[in-house]
Amino acid sequence: MQPKDIAKDTAKVVQNFLTYKAVQLVIAQLAETNPSESIWLRQYSSGGKLRDAEVYLRDIMSEPRGKELALRIMTVRDSMAEQTLEFLPEIIASGVKKDNLAHRRHLLERLTQSPDETINLDPSEANSETEDSD
Repeated sequence: MQPKDIAKDTAKVVQNFLTYKAVQLVIAQLAETNPSESIWLRQYSSGGKLRDAEVYLRDIMSEPRGKELALRIMTVRDSMAEQTLEFLPEIIASGVKKDNLAHRRHLLERLTQSPDETINLDPSEANSETEDSD
């Protein structure tokens, strides 16, 4: 898979997630100002409809009460994108590096344990027995 294809797939996932977060925020706002509309949007949005954001928005616009909600969701999503996306590359890169380091450290610890320690002891017991034998 080419980096450009990975970037496109990642962008689609982020776009879907931003739409999901925008819907959550609109539902929370409506819960305070228009509870019946909040309930309707929550029920409409359930059942995995938000897996594909663009299909979700197209479908909700075809609902009688969905046109205004779709516009509101798109506005919130756009605002979220503007506020967060400039930080995303750095956050993702540092997060992947940090998590990979932790996973490698854990794997190295497991690989360097003797078979008896791996079978008989949990990591906290292995450390205390090693200290006792010194």
